[in-house]
Amino acid sequence: MVTALAFDFTNGFHDTANAMATTISTGALKPKIAVAMSAALNLVGAFLSVEVANTISKGLVDETGIRPEVIFAALVGAILWNLLTWLVGLPSSSSHALMGGLIGATIASVGVGAVHGDALVTKVVIPAVAAPVVAGLAAMVATRLSYTIGRKADGKAAEKGHRAGQIASAGLVSLAHGTNDAQKTMGVITLALIAGGAIAPGSNPPTWVILSAGLAIALGTYIGGWRIIRTMGTGLTDLQPQQGFAAQTSAATAILASSHLGFSLSTTHVVSGSVMGAGLGRKGGVVRWSTAGRMAIAWVLTLPAAALVGAGAEAVTGLGDWGTALVAVFLVASSAAIWKISRRQVVDHTNVTETAAEEPAGVVTQAIAAVTPPPAAPVPAAATATAGSPAVDPTAVESLAASVSDALATPAAEELAARIPAQATAPVIDPSTASAPATPPAATV
Repeated sequence: MVTALAFDFTNGFHDTANAMATTISTGALKPKIAVAMSAALNLVGAFLSVEVANTISKGLVDETGIRPEVIFAALVGAILWNLLTWLVGLPSSSSHALMGGLIGATIASVGVGAVHGDALVTKVVIPAVAAPVVAGLAAMVATRLSYTIGRKADGKAAEKGHRAGQIASAGLVSLAHGTNDAQKTMGVITLALIAGGAIAPGSNPPTWVILSAGLAIALGTYIGGWRIIRTMGTGLTDLQPQQGFAAQTSAATAILASSHLGFSLSTTHVVSGSVMGAGLGRKGGVVRWSTAGRMAIAWVLTLPAAALVGAGAEAVTGLGDWGTALVAVFLVASSAAIWKISRRQVVDHTNVTETAAEEPAGVVTQAIAAVTPPPAAPVPAAATATAGSPAVDPTAVESLAASVSDALATPAAEELAARIPAQATAPVIDPSTASAPATPPAATV
């Protein structure tokens, strides 16, 4: 149960972007205010329904043959996949990570027969494919309607109205997220209680389970998954308030409808689809398909990757208590390593809307630029000017010479000059005795 709440926490900060990325990217709300509002509404949404929790605890696998260690192994696979995708800023599905881990651990423990294939297809696979398409089409139509209806409205007034609507729709997405994602952890904890004999098979989640799951996901949401917020807010497309309002309204409608029907929907898939639809709905809008392609690859890999980790963890826990302890140590160590790696490039509420800075020039490039030899000494303008050719500006020559002197004074240039043997230096030529050739060599470099 503790591990389930840890997963719920990672689910919260992994999916904060679903509700607040567009609101933050368009400036409708400040980042910290946005995540605080989303956290509160996630907690409220956790109490509105238990249909999705029942899908997890009753419909996906046969709970009669499940041991608590199986659920623990499933959570290990889901948590590690959440952390890895958060590290690289990819908005993958926490829901599919959980289901993949549960399916893999169940198959490793009991066999394929313990997985209810019909429930997997109708309530997981089909919604995973259809939801982003439906939400994307709805957002595209809503965006075009928004621009068409408001084309004659006052620009500032219309923008202010859309920002207000965007805040309201972001709150609706947060509420919908609580009704769907928080229930998945409720379902896992309920399944663990059934496996441990604490409650009867077929029972609904107890009130304390609902409260603890709601608090865990709300806390994770408040922490803020800033890396994924950056990807969702600015990495897929550039959104205006009209587009943000259309995207979030479409996503909230799809999520709430799915929660009512008991579909264990991926809110990440829905919101990503609606953001892309809103990007295509605006005339001149673009979608960064390279980012969308990376996200699609992560979506495809989520279920099998989490299933493999869950199956491996189940194989180790099957060795006894020491195997379970070993898996727990592996989970903690891997999580700490991922967190430490993430500190190399921190993304938080202060820089979440900034674009990535250009990569600085390498050391080799800087050294070459520093030791580039200066051009030949300037020749008086009177000696070089011919009919129809411009004279050399002495001021420009002096400025160029000063720039070259500064470049040669850098530490890299001084160090390189110190390493050059004295014999390698070019001899000094006396201008009074040297005579210039009549024609330059044919292969002068």
